[in-house]
Amino acid sequence: HMLSSLTRVFSAGITQGIARLMSSEPVAKKLCTMKKIGTHNGTFHCDEVLACFLLKQLPEYTDAEIIRTRDPGTLDTCDIVVDVGGVFDPEKHRYDHHQRTFSENMHSLRPEKKWVTKLSSAGLVYLHFGERIIAKLIAKTVDDDITKTIYDKVYEQFVEEIDAVDNGVSQTDGESRYHITTTLSSRVANLNPAWNENNVNVQAQFEKAMQLVGGEFKDRVNYFTNSWWPARTLVVEAFSKRQEVDPSGEILLLGEGGCPWKDHLFLIEAEQNITPSIKYVLFTDQNGKWRVQCAPAALGSFKSRLPLPEEWCGLRDNELSEKSGIPGGIFVHANGFIGGNETFDGALAMARKSLNMRT
Repeated sequence: HMLSSLTRVFSAGITQGIARLMSSEPVAKKLCTMKKIGTHNGTFHCDEVLACFLLKQLPEYTDAEIIRTRDPGTLDTCDIVVDVGGVFDPEKHRYDHHQRTFSENMHSLRPEKKWVTKLSSAGLVYLHFGERIIAKLIAKTVDDDITKTIYDKVYEQFVEEIDAVDNGVSQTDGESRYHITTTLSSRVANLNPAWNENNVNVQAQFEKAMQLVGGEFKDRVNYFTNSWWPARTLVVEAFSKRQEVDPSGEILLLGEGGCPWKDHLFLIEAEQNITPSIKYVLFTDQNGKWRVQCAPAALGSFKSRLPLPEEWCGLRDNELSEKSGIPGGIFVHANGFIGGNETFDGALAMARKSLNMRT
């Protein structure tokens, strides 16, 4: 009887042990199949931080482990390698840009794209996987027009800067008048341990950098999708009605104030071959007053195509109204790129008079 009891206990133990092994099999299998993203160790930079973040937005790399090393043998065990290894080979998932022979840019790898800034690991990953990432974040298909448009805008106004900074491409040919020290690349660099800091968890700092970069990337995608893209409809409508605002066709009236219009203005002018170019844009401010803003000479430029008259610049209220001869004046900026009036008629009169006063 005692022997029979011992046999039953032993058999039950074996059965439970087998059950535990079977229940842990998926975990073991998952651990064995977990993908690895390889990048270099030591000081980290914005480009490989962004590259790693972008890859982890893809379903195949969501749970991937990031291996930071320069050891060739360890890198060979990784499923994808960015910013290290001296190889650019998409078929082998190798995305380094430091080798002497590398000079690729968006245009060279995708001739339909216009950008010629040398790619960093961020740009390489974005070029090869960016449309899938954008499509996932905005819940559209890869072939959707909005996906393609947002892909281009995010490269032009986010990723290209990171490519340029990492590759030492100057923003201008001349000497800069002042230093810019608050770029995303600078903030990522500042997360590295200082030269005289000890016992810093560099991996934790790398992950903090990924959160910083990833948050700004998603913010930029969200902005272009939910704010910038819907504004295009308003700007297109304003172009179609510009002759009704003023016979010159050089003044736009926006239906809603505050919408991002500058990008769209340049794009629509080019698409429709608009001549003469737009000089002023009218819209309401947050207080329901009217603004007249000069179209910039180029996107991102502080120079206006046609500034408001110099004699108005820096004036406010009654002084501005008396000088301009237009009632309801609120202000004109000292640089002449924007002014304000109490009414639509007043703002339109400011724009019209500025057109007539040009030399």
